[in-house]
Amino acid sequence: MSVTLDRHSFPFTAIVGQESMKLALILNAVVPTIGGVLIRGEKGTGKSTAVRALARLLPEHDVVEGCHFGCDPADGEALCADCRARLKSAGTLPHHVRRMRVVELPINSSEDRVVGTIDIEAALRTGRRRFEPGVLAEANRNILYVDEVNLLDDHLVDVLLDAAAMGINVIEREGVSYSHPSRFILVGTMNPEEGELRPQLLDRFGLCVDVEGIRDPDERVLIAERDAAFKRGDHEFTNEFAAADNNLSRALAEAIGRVKDVRITAGHARLISSICVEAEVLGHRADVVIDHAARALAAYRRHVSPSREDIYDAASLALAHRATTKTGPRRSTGRSRRDRSRRSPKPANRSLRTARRAQRRPPSKRPAPLKPDSSPPAPTPA
Repeated sequence: MSVTLDRHSFPFTAIVGQESMKLALILNAVVPTIGGVLIRGEKGTGKSTAVRALARLLPEHDVVEGCHFGCDPADGEALCADCRARLKSAGTLPHHVRRMRVVELPINSSEDRVVGTIDIEAALRTGRRRFEPGVLAEANRNILYVDEVNLLDDHLVDVLLDAAAMGINVIEREGVSYSHPSRFILVGTMNPEEGELRPQLLDRFGLCVDVEGIRDPDERVLIAERDAAFKRGDHEFTNEFAAADNNLSRALAEAIGRVKDVRITAGHARLISSICVEAEVLGHRADVVIDHAARALAAYRRHVSPSREDIYDAASLALAHRATTKTGPRRSTGRSRRDRSRRSPKPANRSLRTARRAQRRPPSKRPAPLKPDSSPPAPTPA
């Protein structure tokens, strides 16, 4: 796949800094079942720019022509009801190739706009369900971008997270139900100064990263220079980052194809559970998310099996919003445990070994120390 830069899409590899944010987006692209990523941070830190730039890097995919949901013609189990009926009657489904898109959810969206609606009158009159697709239908096999997710109604956030977790959207109205596939990469952004998400909703996001404005003057100058070069269509800038984006696009396509072969051993599972126990996370969602994220990271880094670094890096993204202490939530990355694990381990049964060494040591010839209440012996007269 060749990536061609356009004047409306900033190159992903030209984004300065924000490595954790870029890595979290990449991992969700490799394994969408991670459950999405929540990006928390101040305005003007490149959150929406990174999301739109990522979509251009992902592989193109086949979609059924005329399908509201963009069904995959090769995946018979994930077809919508209309595509199944067409396949049964015609024996084949016409299809074409398209790029992955970014579907944005407006802040003032109603529930019907998000999940879709069923025309009850048509259903009663004709006996057939007539469905008006919503945002979740458009988002199938694409990226669903929710800006200022903390300002949405909690019920709508819950609906989005349920669809992201199950991969299906179910609509029920007046005893009439309809369902369709809704598999997407969920990306939510928020500014904590405008309010927080409830803990129950916060935990439903697979990964979380906190982004801040860059304070280094040289890097800030670099950001301004790249932005100016992009806006004026500088050919040197375009050629440099078109090549870099192409390399990253190939790496992503290879990781997506390779992730199914990544092996997680019993030792890896034990390490993941130990990290979660140390971070005092509630429930077991963190264990599952770290497992999926470690697989994605291993595939992206071309590892047959996750390394300890892969697991700890995955944990740092999965526990940023889940780790707790006795006083409440805290931002923990598990790195303290990683740093301690790099030191030489203490020998087992240390006290027993110390006692045995003392037994083998020759007796000391130094005089025994005086007791606090004793005085030195009197000198012997000449």
